[in-house]
Amino acid sequence: MGRRLKTSTENANLQQTILDTALKLFTTKGYFNTSIQDIRRDANISIGAVYHYFAGKEELASALYDSLLEKITADFLTIKNSHATAHDQCKAIMAHLFDLTESNPAQMAFMLHAKHSEFIPTVTPICSSRPFAIMREMVQEGIENKEIADLDLTIASNCLFGGMFRLINLRLDNTIAGPLPEQLEDVWICSWRSIAADPDKNI
Repeated sequence: MGRRLKTSTENANLQQTILDTALKLFTTKGYFNTSIQDIRRDANISIGAVYHYFAGKEELASALYDSLLEKITADFLTIKNSHATAHDQCKAIMAHLFDLTESNPAQMAFMLHAKHSEFIPTVTPICSSRPFAIMREMVQEGIENKEIADLDLTIASNCLFGGMFRLINLRLDNTIAGPLPEQLEDVWICSWRSIAADPDKNI
């Protein structure tokens, strides 16, 4: 009897297992200290299974980066389409990233801490990626709608989200002990008031 071919679902599950394992090892051991053999061993699969989907570690890291960006982009677009104002959109983005930091710190660490250009030469810098562009679009619309003061877009975006990203990095480094969602309201009030056209309205 011939060997049963894997279904498309099984193939997708195996590929995701490889990506999940790579994410865990890249964030705990570092990209350069992780080998394909390490990934194979930790995922409990054959070396051939890894090379069936990825030509090597660089391609695997690139696919991981792209898949995480795609997921965050989809999340951000859902948030953008679910809220009518820049205020509500941006607060929901902050809440989502704080939640993600707690539920999947490895994902956040790989996206924000890793120096991707060192091992993915063709990578788009994270600050130029689609999720960051969506955040800037929200701020730009807020400026146009007079929710946000008439500031330079880069300055306004960094004032609103810069503190958030700093806190996420501190949390990932275990410098902050408590869960970030518990600090959401205080962080949001400080961030929004720094750029709001009317700082006391709609906090």
